[in-house]
Amino acid sequence: WKAGSRSDRKFIALNCAAIPEPLLESELFGYVKGAFTGADPNGRIVKFELANHGIIFLDEIGDMPLYLQAKLLRVLQERKIIRIGSNQVIPIDVRVIAATNKDLKKMIADNKFREDLYYRLNVIPLSIAPLRERKEDIEDLTWFFAARYAGLFGKKFEGIEDKTMEAL
Repeated sequence: WKAGSRSDRKFIALNCAAIPEPLLESELFGYVKGAFTGADPNGRIVKFELANHGIIFLDEIGDMPLYLQAKLLRVLQERKIIRIGSNQVIPIDVRVIAATNKDLKKMIADNKFREDLYYRLNVIPLSIAPLRERKEDIEDLTWFFAARYAGLFGKKFEGIEDKTMEAL
């Protein structure tokens, strides 16, 4: 995404599995003052609004409940949102990147994921095999992350012992 036409725009990430289901709707679609009991008196600006003209990354999309999948599909089709408790239409222009570790085709067969949303999101699929199936990458990844975090913590990185690499 850093080389694309939106590389200088906002990148908003949302982990759909990390947010409790009742809060996920307000994170995605927002709400206005007084929309429901306990709502923030100032309302809530949504991730789609924050990402407008940029990119929104929906991580763990396979954990999104069906009723929110329907709302997400509508947002993607109509390119607009309406906050909960409002009638105001807010146009949006976002690039959506979605990821999951679940088998969405199996979930579709089990009626746990919407087929129409799957095809709306699956424009450019990118499948990455789990690390256990590409063990040749472990050494390169270990070197990369060890050097990166050593630099972040002001430590000198001199390498990884062969014994440690074998264990990994």
